[in-house]
Amino acid sequence: MSASIRVLIVDDEPLARRGIRRRLESRPGFVVLAECGGGREAVAAIGELAPDLVLLDVQMPGLDGFGVIRALGAERMPAVIFVTAYDEHALRAFEVHALDYLLKPIDGERFDAALEHARSSLRMRAASDLARRLAGLGASLAETAGRPLERIAVRSGGRIVLVAVQDIDWIEAADNYVRLHAGPKQHLLHASLSGLEARLDPRSFLRVHRSAVVNVERIRELRPLSHGEYRLVLADGTELSTGRRYRRALDELLGELGSA
Repeated sequence: MSASIRVLIVDDEPLARRGIRRRLESRPGFVVLAECGGGREAVAAIGELAPDLVLLDVQMPGLDGFGVIRALGAERMPAVIFVTAYDEHALRAFEVHALDYLLKPIDGERFDAALEHARSSLRMRAASDLARRLAGLGASLAETAGRPLERIAVRSGGRIVLVAVQDIDWIEAADNYVRLHAGPKQHLLHASLSGLEARLDPRSFLRVHRSAVVNVERIRELRPLSHGEYRLVLADGTELSTGRRYRRALDELLGELGSA
């Protein structure tokens, strides 16, 4: 490896790429080889340029960050720092052996820490060790594909807080975020409600409104309203109105409870 660490930036947002480039150019010992706006472009660039380090966006249309790893294979991948605006990916990236991860908006101190981690790892670890780490990433991705979330990582006061899914009472859409209601605590997560719902166990969480997903274990009462709607009362006294388009799911739930 040369004295300078050769970096490829991969992100579908031009503003994010420019921000990362500016940060890298102000840090000695790092050289930006190129920028890519998508996963397929990144696969080609990694094969052609052979960077030492890739700052890789997780959430991209077409081929996402994890798809880039799968497409190239662990033996051909350089070191990877995942970059994501979605906190639930941060824990997943960490658990599947990524070198490091950064959450958007990127914190300057956290960025420096990730770069120093990359610098020391590349200095100390042989290429075979990096390949072994990424092989573990691929195996973990295969193992966890489709598995419901058990914990959700959320940023809070400069820390990453792990919230157990079983502790969540209900989840509320809040513009580009979702709010996790867990007992007396609330946690704001940068994610879509539909995206998060898709990663929850459908036996435990039910979409009852376009802006609400409920832990079925917390439902204490269902009060029928007009036009097939219900008023849900949760164990802590929270009341939620349901939407008509979710009536079928609620009726199925009632049928299951009635036959239990």
